[in-house]
Amino acid sequence: MASRGAAVAGTDGTDFHHRQLIAAHYHASALNKSRLKYCIFFHHLLFFVMLAKLSADILDKLDIFVLEIEELQIPQPLLWEYLWCLSILPSVLSLSAIKKNQITTMKRAIMGIIALGNGPLIFCFCYYISDCWRYLTGNYTVLEDNSGEDESDENAIQMWQGYPYGLLWFAFVLLATQVHMFFMYFANNLISAWKARGALRKQQ
Repeated sequence: MASRGAAVAGTDGTDFHHRQLIAAHYHASALNKSRLKYCIFFHHLLFFVMLAKLSADILDKLDIFVLEIEELQIPQPLLWEYLWCLSILPSVLSLSAIKKNQITTMKRAIMGIIALGNGPLIFCFCYYISDCWRYLTGNYTVLEDNSGEDESDENAIQMWQGYPYGLLWFAFVLLATQVHMFFMYFANNLISAWKARGALRKQQ
């Protein structure tokens, strides 16, 4: 009875707004974690697509002959294709950051996506933009082989299975760029939510 009328911390409603802010940050964290996982899933799908494209070169380096793959006549890969595959590492790193709410680890994952993900895609865009322009304007000739090089004709473009090789890569770049952009957006949202939640806890 002696405590009747006395205010008990945390039960008199004075910390209502504080608890509301904490709940909002938890909600933002959970929502962006879910969305980031979707980005990681699509990133992994694109990784396996790239791995399938590189399979012919990988098997060739391992001195393994598979007739079905050889018959596809897949063009020789460029260095940027292997570099982009390394972007799977920061993608996996972000999963560790999500589990432990680690701001530093998430920042490293974002930097890794910029360097290993967006960097090779920018190179690909610059490398094939002239081929795509020639194809779209109709001012082109088709290469005689699959080497991707023909010094005798400046308007020659590479084709694969009847499709312009550069345009196929542009489709890949478009998809991968969207995945990377959304990845960085949701990862930044998580970092902001984690920082805000940490600041509120310090105020308690």
